[in-house]
This record gives sequence, C-alpha cells and structure tokens, in this order.
Amino acid sequence: MTQLGTTETTWRWPTTTRGRLILVASLASTVLLFLMTVPLHRGWFDLGVYYGAVHHWVGGGALYDYQVPGSKYGFTYPPFAAVTMLPMTLIHWNGAIAFTLLLNAAAAVVILRLTAGPVVRTRGWTPWYALALTGCAFALLEPVRDTVSFGQVNLLLLALVLVDLRLPADGRASRYAGIGIGLAAAVKLTPAVFIGHLLLTGRPRAAATATAVALGATGLAAWIAPDTSRVYWTQALWDTDRVGSLAYVSNQSWQGLLARFVEPYEPSRGIWAAGVLVLLTLWFVRVRRATAAGDHAAAVALTGVLACLISPVTWVHHLVWLVPALAVLAGAALDTPAGPDRRRLLTWAVALPVVLSSSVVWLWSKDSSGIDGFLGGNTYVWIALGLLVALPVRSAPRTHLPPLPRA
Repeated sequence: MTQLGTTETTWRWPTTTRGRLILVASLASTVLLFLMTVPLHRGWFDLGVYYGAVHHWVGGGALYDYQVPGSKYGFTYPPFAAVTMLPMTLIHWNGAIAFTLLLNAAAAVVILRLTAGPVVRTRGWTPWYALALTGCAFALLEPVRDTVSFGQVNLLLLALVLVDLRLPADGRASRYAGIGIGLAAAVKLTPAVFIGHLLLTGRPRAAATATAVALGATGLAAWIAPDTSRVYWTQALWDTDRVGSLAYVSNQSWQGLLARFVEPYEPSRGIWAAGVLVLLTLWFVRVRRATAAGDHAAAVALTGVLACLISPVTWVHHLVWLVPALAVLAGAALDTPAGPDRRRLLTWAVALPVVLSSSVVWLWSKDSSGIDGFLGGNTYVWIALGLLVALPVRSAPRTHLPPLPRA
C-alpha cells in the first residue's frame, strides 16, 4: 500500500500450490546448502567406527579391540547392534554413506509425521506444505545435524520407538506392541527407559514384550558371538574411557554437568545417583499426571527428556530424544487461547529450537569453567531440565487421537 509517498510491503504466505512449492524448494535448498558447508560437519565419523569395526570383526579381529586409525575410539554398542550392521560388510564406503542417508531421511519423515503431524492436522493446515516447512526447521536442529553427519543411529531408534508407541494412538490394541522398543533397547541401551514408560502408563503386556525382545536379541547375539558378548557385558560396557571424557562439553547429561563442575576431579557417584533419583521421581509424577489427563504425547515426550538427562553420556546428537517434547510444546502454544499464556508458550516454542540449532555449547568446548561456562556450557542440560519440569500437560488434548489402548 502506498501512502504519502511511502511504500509498505506486507509479507503474505503463498496460498497457491505453485507459490508453496517455490517457497519449500527455496528453503530446502538454503538449508541443504548450509548443511553441506557448515563447519561443524562431522565427516561420518561414527559411521566409520561402525563400518571399520564390523569389517574388523568379520575379518577375525575382536570387535571391541577395534579403534579408528589415529584415534582411541572404537565400537561401544551391544553386540546385537554389530549383528544388525553386518550388511555393511557387503557394500563399499560410499554405499554405506548413501544407505545411511536414505535411512535417516526415512526416519525423519516418520518422526515428523508422528510428532508434528497431529498438530498440523488439528490446525487444518495443508499437510505436505506444513510438514515440509517443519522438516526444514527439523534439519537445522544440532542433534539432527550431528546424527546425520556423524552417520549415527539416533533417528532410526527414535522412529522405531515412536512407531511402537503409536504416537498418535490409532485406537487399536496390537499384539506386536513393545517389539520396536525391545529392538531399539538391544541396539542401544538408552531406549530401554521406554520399557519403564510402558509400565508406568499401564501397558504391562507391551512392557513384557519389549523386555522379552530385548533379552531375546541380546541372547541371539550371545549365541552368534559368545566371546564378544562376554567382553561387552563384563568389560567394555563399564569402561567409560571408550566413549570419551565425561566432562567434554558435548556430554549434555546430568552426569556431564557434574563432571564439568568438578573438573579435573571425578564427579561423585553418590551425588549423581541422588540427582537421578530426583529426576526419576519428577518423571514419575509428571508422566502419571499426563496419562491421567489423556495426554499420551506429553507422557512419551517426558520419557524422551528423562532418557537424555539420566544417561551417563548424552552426546549432543543423542538429544534427538527431545524432538517429541518440542512438538508437544508447539502444539500447546498453538492451542492456547490468545493472551499472555499463549505468547509465553509461543516464545518458548520458537526459542528452544533456535537455541538447539545454534551450537552455542561449543563456545565453551575448550574451557567450561566459571559461571559463564557453567551456564552456557550446559545450555542443553538446562533445556532438558526445563522441559521435564514445565512441559505443558493438557486434558483431552485436541492435537491427538484417542488414548492408547492397553496392550
């Protein structure tokens, strides 16, 4: 509009399919260019660990003796994870990268559909358009970026758990409930916390299935490679030096916060255990409240947050388990009536993903001492604690389908 010689241009979101396609293509291209050039690209390091370790293992070497040339890092997952990765011995390195990218892309689609999808449908937005825009923001999150550029398995495990939990619920009981969580827990120990979630939310049958699957997969690996399994469960699992320094700024767990606070000394196991007990109690109370209110998405999200906090080592790329909480926060903000509460929730719903995309903790990668290091170097820990304490829990949430059945 032109008035008194002044031109005002008001931005309007495109409403035509062509305009939306152009906007999505432009944003996606910008994000892709950033991801290809960002200095913090990890060079497929963890994929290199998996690839080298399984080749070393198949070649007759001991799985947990393998170390990436020029480093002290080796394979740290349970033997069942190595069994699932054996197909990598059939393809070359570039093929392994391409296959991992495809798997992560597929997992990202599943995660977005199961977390952001209910919010999109409730608002009446065009699904492909809203999810494509959300996907661009999702790809910028540092945990997602790191998972992809490390060649990590976090997105795959998160997708497996979310599918198992049926987020959103489909209203039908399934005899297969728990299988996905059990497999994820056999690949990596962190998802095992969701077995506790199943028990706490009144799904003992699914919890029993998950436990049986996890133990069965672990037993299968022990049958295939008994010596390797013995080494892992009696030695490698307890050797924290294998995964790196607990005080390293990338370790954004309760244990990591303690380790940085007392560095160069070892953190007290008693204080760590007491903190874990407090976190478990808070999680118990809040998940029970969410379940009673019928907000099963919030209950799942709170369990993901807990997993990040109580794990002794939660590298930044493990923080993909916060994604369901970010979706719940966004849904609560959009559904809150206009007013101060809505503005506050919208501010947090925007600010937290921005901070989680900023790589801010790396400003203290060399020195996390002092008050600035304590506050800034633990930024992602504070976010997780804030979500565990204050994630909105709503009665009969409009953004989700009927409650999960007992399984």
